[in-house]
Amino acid sequence: MIAQDFKGLKLSALGMGAMRLPVVDGNDGQIDEKMTRSMVRYAMEHGVNYYDTGWDYHGGHSEVVLARCLKEFPRESYYLADKYPGYNLANMDKTEEIFAAQLERCQVDYFDFYLFHNVCELNIEQYLDPKFGILDFLLRKKAEGRIRHLGFSAHGRYDVLKRFLDAYGSEMEFCQIQLNYMDWHFQQGKEKVELLNSRNIPIWVMEPLRGGTLASLTPKNETKLKALRPDETVPGWAFRYLQSIPGVKVVLSGMSNQKQLEENIRTFETACPLSEKECETLVGIADEMVKEIALPCTACRYCTSHCPQGLDIPTLLEFYNEDCSTKGGFIAPMALSSFPDDKLPGACIGCRSCEAVCPQQIKISNALHEFAGKLDVEAWRLH
Repeated sequence: MIAQDFKGLKLSALGMGAMRLPVVDGNDGQIDEKMTRSMVRYAMEHGVNYYDTGWDYHGGHSEVVLARCLKEFPRESYYLADKYPGYNLANMDKTEEIFAAQLERCQVDYFDFYLFHNVCELNIEQYLDPKFGILDFLLRKKAEGRIRHLGFSAHGRYDVLKRFLDAYGSEMEFCQIQLNYMDWHFQQGKEKVELLNSRNIPIWVMEPLRGGTLASLTPKNETKLKALRPDETVPGWAFRYLQSIPGVKVVLSGMSNQKQLEENIRTFETACPLSEKECETLVGIADEMVKEIALPCTACRYCTSHCPQGLDIPTLLEFYNEDCSTKGGFIAPMALSSFPDDKLPGACIGCRSCEAVCPQQIKISNALHEFAGKLDVEAWRLH
């Protein structure tokens, strides 16, 4: 297992994420503890020493089950990461209560790594609001030794990430972002990496396979990759890509069965970063994949000056594309829940003034109508 240096620690380059543990009969709230225990043992035996869990993973059972699985190993033999669940705005004034409960659930006296969870459009105001005192509380816990290293995870757009860093960056020791070759351009991955590198903040990666989307490719695209590296697996290409990005320390993978675990561990036994040509080929494949599912908005903003409703159409189309790519994932509704109702896709009146000036000739009204029909922001507001 490749080891990465971080402040005197040796972290396994592959971390085990506990958001997609094996479950019983497809029930996300019922973890298959026997299989999970077997996987944790195998991971420990093969050099994986970083384990990442969260307050709400598997309906609140992830912390408890992972703790029981890790209990048979000496506390100093692994690093445990947990997160403050600010994705739920109802938790903003419950920092002390939640943190104490997490220590109890995880059966530990301290967390090696602790994160502001999911900094995004939904919660940036609350995270930065001094009345909640979240940073002050976490810094106190760090001073008490209850947190060894403090960082944050982010699903938000570049501007949200920068705003958080401008406010709290001096206290952040690492940042966890969604990063993969599909999101290098699609979710401003390149710009986010450059921003973090410019601040000397080490990068932790989540969604390296984009929820499984990059675990398999079309025969045509797979043939392109085989011509360059005949023995590399398709998931292996995604991991090798991340090994090529400066600043990346830990890659978290939510492995839900033994086979995935064993294959990923084999990949991380060696560091084999991609050449410039290989990176260009892989990102080119990703860009073509995005074109098949995304509207070709270039954010020229001609449309916004012609919208009588004052909608931020490029941003709405950006989230429309994200929603299409994940087939109804959480990022779009979560982010848009921070928008007022009169700025959501449903506020479009279908006048098509925007379409008359769109250089890409996008059927904007149709897209916003479709988006409004499947978007449920209220559930996130009530989350």
